[in-house]
Amino acid sequence: MAMPYYVSPEQMMKDKADYARKGIARGKSVIVLEYTDGIMFIAENRSATLHKISEIYDRIAFAGVGKFNEFEQLRIGGIRLVDMKGYSYSRDDVTAKGLANAYSQTLGNIFTGELKPYECEVLVASVGDTTATNELFHILFDGSVTDRTGWVAMGGQADALGTYLKDKYPKKTPSSKDALKLGVDALKTVEGSEVGSDALEVAVLDRTRTRRKFRRLLESELAKLL
Repeated sequence: MAMPYYVSPEQMMKDKADYARKGIARGKSVIVLEYTDGIMFIAENRSATLHKISEIYDRIAFAGVGKFNEFEQLRIGGIRLVDMKGYSYSRDDVTAKGLANAYSQTLGNIFTGELKPYECEVLVASVGDTTATNELFHILFDGSVTDRTGWVAMGGQADALGTYLKDKYPKKTPSSKDALKLGVDALKTVEGSEVGSDALEVAVLDRTRTRRKFRRLLESELAKLL
């Protein structure tokens, strides 16, 4: 009688984690920075229609790295979830923490229960009335959640970008122009190539705007700021 094939749970989890990390590392990075009037998202992305950064709700935005079809499914599911909650209860009941918890459960269940884990990481950000009340939740492929402040780097060169931003991010919250320059300089330094305004996807959660805080920066605006 043939013995059944056996892999220990520890080895299976390790193999899944290595597989997911390799898939994520092949993609381009996303940088998220707090600035004086809100939160800025910067990604190297030459596509005009396939966005890595999107609005989720009035004060909440989403960023994803890795396999586009996988984090896009999460984005769509998140929009449906918060729309239903805001409609059923109150718009004030929709929070970044609640959405981050939902993503954490989804990714954790896929990682442990499915043969192939998702090859993506996502970030949920909410802009507050002050910098101190901003929320940044980074959710990994296995469902792990971290609450971040100041900056977040995700994707292919996340470790190198994190080292750069740790050294360069100022103690005093930067202006929007300084934050954009810092993010672009980080991408240029780590990627080792020029990153022009035509190759960037940049959006902000701007607390000075009325109700809907999300706004994309046009290429002409980026060229002027840079």
